[in-house]
Amino acid sequence: MKIRESAEMYLETILVLSKKGDVRSIDIARAMNFSRPSVSVTVHNLEKEHYIKISEGGNITLEPAGLEIAERIYERHTVLTELLVSIGVSEETAADDACKIEHDISVETFDCIKKAIRKRDKK
Repeated sequence: MKIRESAEMYLETILVLSKKGDVRSIDIARAMNFSRPSVSVTVHNLEKEHYIKISEGGNITLEPAGLEIAERIYERHTVLTELLVSIGVSEETAADDACKIEHDISVETFDCIKKAIRKRDKK
């Protein structure tokens, strides 16, 4: 099943926030600069699709399917940001552009970029 870009962004945000501690809907709203009601709807949809779990206390955790997607998107984001910075793009612009590219780039192209960066780093 193809997941929408917006859902990928939510899952990636949850992953990043979870590295700092517990994640609640308000944390996602603040991080993504979205309204709480909008986040609430999306979070409940992600839970229905079994990408996340919401505890009785409101803590949000990634389910295995959600974690897999979040880690894939986050890896793309970090590798693409690294590539763009390495060719002279500012950190902020590189991160913004990587966020746009990470959802549309093909697996083949991303794998080649990743290999090229790793090869360059070994030199």
